[in-house]
Order: sequence, then structure tokens, then C-alpha cells
Amino acid sequence: MSANPLRYRVALVSFPGIRAFDVSVITEVWGTDRTDRGVPAFDLRRVAADATPVPMRGGLSLTPDRTLAWLPRADLILVPGLDDHLTPAPEPVLEALRRAHARGTTIAALCGGAFALAQAGLLDGRRAVTHWNLVDLLRAHHPRVMVEPDALFIEDGNIWTAAGTAAGIDLCLHLVRTAHGAEAAATIARSMVTAPFRTGTQAQFIEQPTPRTDRDADALASVREYALHHLYEPLTVAELAARAGMSARSFARHFAAATGTTPLRWLLDQRIAAAQKLLEHTDLPMPEIARRTGFGSEITMRQHFASRLTTSPRAYRASFAAEAVRRGASLPRPVGTG
Repeated sequence: MSANPLRYRVALVSFPGIRAFDVSVITEVWGTDRTDRGVPAFDLRRVAADATPVPMRGGLSLTPDRTLAWLPRADLILVPGLDDHLTPAPEPVLEALRRAHARGTTIAALCGGAFALAQAGLLDGRRAVTHWNLVDLLRAHHPRVMVEPDALFIEDGNIWTAAGTAAGIDLCLHLVRTAHGAEAAATIARSMVTAPFRTGTQAQFIEQPTPRTDRDADALASVREYALHHLYEPLTVAELAARAGMSARSFARHFAAATGTTPLRWLLDQRIAAAQKLLEHTDLPMPEIARRTGFGSEITMRQHFASRLTTSPRAYRASFAAEAVRRGASLPRPVGTG
């Protein structure tokens, strides 16, 4: 049966040695029908050099349903991580990836999948990330790659790479958010029971609370919850630190250790996410959205959208506004708007 041309077409590139976990993540995000919950329809295809089942670790195998000839039809190409990061990927796969990049197709690699992109030469002179434990290996074998050790995921030249394991989920949700809007990504995240929003600039791993710091962790969680309900206020690090019972310096240090990012960067990320939701689900005017999300002015909100999302609030609304809003309906007034 032919694919619906209106579906967003995703290719999972398969070859011996790919990680079953990453295959599962890709399949869970793009291979599950959630159209009844407002998520767009996806057409996920398992693409390989031929129809031979692809072996994976643990006695598992993946049966391709398309050959590499299908890749020109894909809107997005995904490369799973590898069990043996130094095993050469098949040359037909590498050549197909080169041609896809030349066509301008978005390509994303999870975890050690960056090694396959590096073998294809697609990461030469580009910024890329991989699992923190593989950073030195990637640098040693692919010295032309600009390896970033402290990020969850990175984009450079329409090529995305992600750090290990859970960061692959973060990248997949981010790609959904970028193409289909924040609510679609949040719906998928809820069904996967995972965090809907972690930015690529966060550290790959964070210090875990010990019994001696549990009280600090609880205080930080309480402060974050307070901030989420008061985004419309001009929150400062000093104010948040006072609520946690810490000095500003101590608060910033503990916050970064617990979340992998700074208080101000975290606040900005939450404000952008809140603005995205209001743009998608209400017909509120731009100045009101800027006020409710703590940007203060439409100009400031527009500047941050341009910096983080490479688009404007108005363009974002035009792309992702919910159908109910297009019909003239709006949601009830959100909680915590002052």
C-alpha cells in the first residue's frame, strides 16, 4: 500500500550493528499512531541496503520495509547509535547519506550514530556531540569533527547529533517540536512518560543528590515549581535564591548541579515553551502573550524566538496554531497569569 503523501515521512536507516534502544526510541516517537490526540500522521520506514533482516545485539533483528532508494522521499533521516562505534558502516549507506545531505534533507544521528555520519564525511568541519564516554574516541578517529562534550544535542548545517541514551529521546522530541509544534511534542512525551522539554544546551549528566543534599534538592524543586506558576513576574536569581534559603552564588551552583543549566537559561527556556503553548492554543495578542510569559514586550519575545527558534512568534503561530484557534476559539485563561 502506498504511503499517504500528506504524512511526514521519516526514514530509519538500518545496517548491522545499530543499537536496539535507539531503534525503539525512533519507533516509539514516529511509529505510533497518535492522530486521535492531535499528533500529525507520520510515515516511518525502516530503510536498508536490501531486504535482508538487520541483526542487532541480544538476538534481535529488524526487517527493512524499504531500500535506500526510498531516501529521496524522506523529510527526515535518522541514524541510530552503534554497538561497535569503529565498525565501518556499509558504503552504500554512507553514499546515500551524502546524497541526502546534498539534497538538503534533515539528518539526525542518535548517540554513537555520529560515527556513521563522520565516516560519511558529513561532520567534517561541523560541530557535533556524542555520548560523553565516546567524545575522545570520536575526536581521535575523526579529527576534523568539532566535538562538543557538554550538550544534549546539536545542529550544524541541517545535521543533528545527540548525546547518549536519554538524549536521543530529547533530540527526537525536539525534532517533532521543530517540525510540528510544542503541543505535538508534549503529547508524545506524555504518552512516553518522559520529560517534554530539555534543551540541547544542558549538560549531558548532572550531579545526583546525596542524602546530605536532599534538602537542597527539595528546595530547588519548590523554587522551580514557583517560577513556573509566576513566569509573568520579573523573576531574578536573587529572588529565587532567597526562596530557596540560599545566597545567589550558592543557589546558582546548586541549580546547575541539579539541572545541568543556569537559572536564567532555565527561566528563558520555560518562558519560550509557555509562549509556544499560548501561540498554538490561544488567539491572544502578541503583547499579552509576552506579558503572561514574562518577556515584558513583544520585541523582547521576538528577539528570543529569533535566537532560540530561528523564527518569529507570528511565524510560529502561523505554522502551529491549533485548529480550534483558527476557527476563532480560545482556551480558558491559563493558571498563574497575574
